[in-house]
Amino acid sequence: MKGIFKSILVFLTVLLAFSSFSFGAGANSSSNEKDANTLAELYGDFNFQSSNTETVIVELTEPSILEAKNTGKSQTKANLKNKRDKVKAEVTKKLSNAKVNREYEHVFSGFSINLPENEIPALLAVEGVKAVYPDVTYTTTDVGEGMSITEEDFSPEMFDSAPFIGSQEAWDLGYTGEGVTVAVIDTGVDYTHPDLQHAFGEYKGYDFVDNDNDPQETPAGDPRGASTVHGTHVAGTVAANGGIKGVAPDAELLAYRVLGPGGSGTTQNVIAGIEKAVLDGADIMNLSLGNSLNNPDFATSIALDWAMAEGVVAVTSNGNSGPNNWTVGSPGTSREAISVGATQLPYNVFSADIFTSEGVSYPSAKVQGFPTEEELLALNNGEYEFVHVGIGAPEDFAGKDLTGKIALIARGVLPFVDKAENAKAAGAVGAVIYNNIEGEHADVPGLAVPTIKTTLADGQKLLAELAAGNNKISFNIEFDQAVGETMAGFSSRGPVVDTWMIKPDVSAPGVNITSTVPTHVAANPHGYAALQGTSMASPHVAGAAAIILQANPDWGVEDVKASLMNTAEDLIDPATGKSYPHNTQGAGSIRVVDALQTTTLVTDASHSFGIFSKSKGKQVEKNHFTIKNLSSKQQTYSFDVDFGEHGKAIKVNNSKNLKVKAGSSQKINMNVQVDASKLAPGYYEGSINVSNGTETINVPTILFVQEPDYPRVSSMSVAQNGEAFTISAYFPGGAETVDLFVYRSDANGAPLQYLGDIGIVTDVGSGFQTFAWDGKINGTKLAPGYYNVYAYATKAGKTDLAGVNFRLR
Repeated sequence: MKGIFKSILVFLTVLLAFSSFSFGAGANSSSNEKDANTLAELYGDFNFQSSNTETVIVELTEPSILEAKNTGKSQTKANLKNKRDKVKAEVTKKLSNAKVNREYEHVFSGFSINLPENEIPALLAVEGVKAVYPDVTYTTTDVGEGMSITEEDFSPEMFDSAPFIGSQEAWDLGYTGEGVTVAVIDTGVDYTHPDLQHAFGEYKGYDFVDNDNDPQETPAGDPRGASTVHGTHVAGTVAANGGIKGVAPDAELLAYRVLGPGGSGTTQNVIAGIEKAVLDGADIMNLSLGNSLNNPDFATSIALDWAMAEGVVAVTSNGNSGPNNWTVGSPGTSREAISVGATQLPYNVFSADIFTSEGVSYPSAKVQGFPTEEELLALNNGEYEFVHVGIGAPEDFAGKDLTGKIALIARGVLPFVDKAENAKAAGAVGAVIYNNIEGEHADVPGLAVPTIKTTLADGQKLLAELAAGNNKISFNIEFDQAVGETMAGFSSRGPVVDTWMIKPDVSAPGVNITSTVPTHVAANPHGYAALQGTSMASPHVAGAAAIILQANPDWGVEDVKASLMNTAEDLIDPATGKSYPHNTQGAGSIRVVDALQTTTLVTDASHSFGIFSKSKGKQVEKNHFTIKNLSSKQQTYSFDVDFGEHGKAIKVNNSKNLKVKAGSSQKINMNVQVDASKLAPGYYEGSINVSNGTETINVPTILFVQEPDYPRVSSMSVAQNGEAFTISAYFPGGAETVDLFVYRSDANGAPLQYLGDIGIVTDVGSGFQTFAWDGKINGTKLAPGYYNVYAYATKAGKTDLAGVNFRLR
């Protein structure tokens, strides 16, 4: 990365006072209604100079029904409605253009409201308003459109992920999820699918997109947008019972359509879906959706935390923004919900060499993904013509003959799966995707055509070969090794900013998962497709939770969560030969039968000891966990805390041995001592090993010495409104300086071209911040095309870079 941006530091000299760039107002904007320190908290990327209408989520100081219930406060629906109505009346009195939409009282106290952005500061000053959140977009956490499977090609053996985690053995023991209700909060569900009909009663759930009692998927040809299949696929993984069997084939289902056409929705509907699922009596809810906000107190995460407190097991996908740390997004950031990462089932690894002409080598060439091993190895058969198709958008293939050829594609703008799908649609038999920045891009199993990836440097060599008239390419692809279950590269990683919690909690299969999809054709209702993403991993855990609740109907949510985490299978990274980090795999990959048969539960099932900020000397922090003996006999437990090579600097003092009576629980206190003089600043992980002599439970734990290395900037976006632009970014802890600059990223896939600076801002506040830009660089307006905008943010000696691609029209 430094090589590309080295020249940036030389040119970043434009002062804010002389630029056409301005810094949007933030959460500390004052109002004459209150003292500045008593304003409500504000989260979000708003431009207070804009009169554009936005939707926001308002949280009240008055607690919700469940918050009051679980914090020992008195609350009634009538009192809460009265307090909410007073706030609404005050809001509509002061803000004449405001319109209240949805109202919440059970898992969240507040309402959603439409209002001009420039009236948000006044909203912050209204008595009774605790916080204001953006109504952000949530999308399904799958990776691309996947691969449709015809009824002719389908076989039950394709759904091998449920047996892999032990579901078949659980069924043999008599546990199939019978009597347990799972809410699928998603794009809707095709409850008419033959494999799912058994799971639905007369009441199917609710549609918060169309506001009716028919939570059916968006069909093809809907004038409002693209069709959806996602919720049906998720539901099949939970409870299908027909051509395929889900993890809990006898569980009951409820569907809540909160994501509309194209699989997109907003906070206000997601919270409404969570609340309705709790009120409808769901035992478990699955949310295979998310956004990129690494924030534990985002509105949706709060709603899930209180749903868990009410006894509803909330399971959510961790996101698809891996493989870097800190990429988990809401609602996977929830303190209490079970967040799930995605694994790939055991597979074969292949090496790849490519050849174009003598003297030209491509050392970075690797297999990125493929539909079948047969199609991948078929690339060894002869020589192919290769054609450059830019970023691989449909229009890039127009007028070009790709039949039987290889598509050379630049990374950027489109997901890898879409690039491969477009290449296949154009007749290509394979693809080579080269990076548009330094470094290596992620593997994506299951791509539509066999795909080789290279670095930017090797991609430029291929472009040079084409320019020289050398348009033939050949491959040498060979079997390398067999690999066990591994983490998917796309699976998002923790920790969570502010709580510093480990996320995901557990992992489950999420690559090439075959499940049900709608056909909307009565004569041919058996639809199936293979999809991948943490969206596909999460319902494996929801189904496993249904099995566990059937076997243990008196268990609380912590017990269910602990049973899955305590018995998870530790996964080994084949690249290192060592266990994946905790923030990559959580406690490991779930194993249903082990969770059913455990005799001990340890809660919390993972620990973050937080930040040890001393730069010298020793610092001690306290923590605790609870052991529950499920057996019929008294058990003696021993403890061992392992921080590996850092064990001399990190010491955890607790009881050496402990006797716990049958059916009883015991709280264990811990004193964690860190000697800063023996440790460099950074992130450290260890394991608390709890053993009764016959079984050992490994509890993941992490801590930070001094300032954590969380990204100083993330979640960038660019919005164009005529000739004006708004650049938004999320700064978890604020920034001392933020440099903004622009690169050209042409549709034809040319390497990035540095154009210049937008400006430099100092003392940027924490949270979302917005920057207004007139679309000019050095006084010259940019021409239509593709561009990348980057933010270079610095705080406490650490600098991070985030960027976003956009199209200027």
